[in-house]
Parts: sequence; structure tokens; C-alpha cells
Amino acid sequence: MPPLTLDEIARLAGVSRTTASRVLNDRPHVRPELRERVLRVIEETNYRPNLLARSLAFQESRMIGLVVPQSVHAFFSDPYFPRLTQGIAEACNQYEYTLSLFLVQTFADESKLLPKITSRGFLDGLIVQVGQREDSLIGALAESGLPLVVAGRPSVTDKVSYIDVDNVHGAYTAVMHLLELGRRRVATITGGRHTAVGADRLRGYEQALAAMGLPVDPALIVEGDFTENSAYLGMQQLLPHHPDAVFAASDVMAVGALRAIQHSGLQVPRDIAVVGYDDLPPALLVSPTLTTIRQPIRRFGIRAVELLLDLIQIGTQPPRQVLMGTELVVRESCGFAA
Repeated sequence: MPPLTLDEIARLAGVSRTTASRVLNDRPHVRPELRERVLRVIEETNYRPNLLARSLAFQESRMIGLVVPQSVHAFFSDPYFPRLTQGIAEACNQYEYTLSLFLVQTFADESKLLPKITSRGFLDGLIVQVGQREDSLIGALAESGLPLVVAGRPSVTDKVSYIDVDNVHGAYTAVMHLLELGRRRVATITGGRHTAVGADRLRGYEQALAAMGLPVDPALIVEGDFTENSAYLGMQQLLPHHPDAVFAASDVMAVGALRAIQHSGLQVPRDIAVVGYDDLPPALLVSPTLTTIRQPIRRFGIRAVELLLDLIQIGTQPPRQVLMGTELVVRESCGFAA
């Protein structure tokens, strides 16, 4: 009978090849129960690795990649991404991994990046911030077999592991808060509707109106792109329709909406209440301070790394999904105090 291979030992133990290799090489960062399973199989099969094969088998880079489909300017100007990266970097430091950052803006960037990050031994795993609803990069990476976690809900959810916040419920909570305060012409400035996050937060807005028996008025819905300027222009479009409240799908856009309201001579929250989403520093830097939906961005980054390490140790199948909760933070801009 030919000697067993490392792949066969991993299959018998029900773990990934990387985990079997780590146990064989007496490396750290393996769950005790997984280490015990591999050692049991080694003992039961009397496995004796070829020394040369053993020296080649352990091809860990101890490096995790983070791919963000944004320009350099957008990455550093939007406070969401530095906070997310902070959480990911903290977890990488804790688990002794190096973080490599890739900013992808065009299809040309994707085509150059794919062969590099999927080459054997370059990365142990990858976190990808979800971008377009039909993201070709995520599909190609899923096909490569590289352990992959998508940060945000991808368009196809049954083939990849992902982590997200409950954006539908978060938006529903924000709009219900405004409705319960007596506002009835609640407008919204959405994120890009071609993105999952933009679509989910719009759905939460619509569900809150339905729960109160109110119709969805298309005139009270404008699309932004998560930038302050897009929301400023969007709010200018909404003002002729006389909203008494607006839910913006990010704090950055809420700041843009607030500026447009104030520049028109109206007051927040007396004339128009404003609620944002994220609870990032801009929420406290404006006047009035911003009521918002807090999502745990730093903790989100940490959990993304922990999920990825599970995939590296245990294997990528079946895909896992993690959904994190949100919290309403009431400040001045919704008019609650008044």
C-alpha cells in the first residue's frame, strides 16, 4: 500500500490541508480539538511523512490580504474604511499575521491583481470589501479556492463566506424612530442602489413606512453614492417636496443633507429631522449632533479576520455567514429632546 499523503491525513481528520500541516510541524494557532483529531489520525495510520515533502508542505505566508474596491482618495477620505482597517489590523496583530492592503478601482486593476493574490503561497487568505452588486472579482476569487471572507453581503450568498451588519433592520429602526416622533413625510438619501448595502437600507426604509401604513413616495427618495456632495445635491432635490425628516444611508451623507437644509434657511430638527447611519466621528462634529445607527465597524473588522482564520484552519466549505447587530444612538438632529 502506498504511503498516505498529507492531503489524505487532512481528509481523514476532517480539516484543511493547512491545519494538518500546522499540526505536523507543531505550529501554534490550531484549535485544541482540531490538533487532537489530526494527531489521532496520524497515530492510527502510523503516518510517517517524507522529510523532503514535509519541508515543502508548510507553505504558509502568515499574510492576509484586504482588497478594497476604492480609489486611494476615497479610502482615506471616507472615515468608514480606516475604522474597518483598524479592526482588521488589530486582529492580524493578535493572531500574528501580516496585513497586505490592495486598492482596486478598475477592471484593469482586477486583472493585474488576480494572478498575484491567488498564486500558491502568496497569501493564506483574503478579506474583500464588497463593491458592485455583481462583483466579478469576488466570483473569480471564490473559484480560486483561496480562503475568502467578503465584508458585506455579496449578490450571491450561497457560494462564499461573508460577514455583514443587519442593514435592513438598522434602516428600519432609524425610520421608525422618526415616524414614532410624529414625522410623516420622511425622505431618504440612499446609497448606490446597485450595491447590496444601498439596496438593503432602502428596503428597511420601505418596511418602516409599510409598518405605519404609509405609502412609499418616489419623490421622497433620491440616490446618493455615500459622499457628502451627493447628499447635498440630493437634499436640494428633496426640499421642494417638503419632507419633515430625512434618513441618510451614511453619516457622511447625513452631514451633506444637514448642510443643504441649513443653507436653504431651514432648521434641523425644527423643520426637518435628520438621521444617519454608521456613528462615525462626523456625527459628533456637526451642529446639531447627529442621531444615527451605530454599526460596530472596528469589531466587524476583527470578526472578519476571525472568520477567515476559521476557514484557513477548518476549510472553506460549507460557506459561513455572520450577521452583526446595530444600535440606534439618539442625539440632537432628530428632535427627540424637543
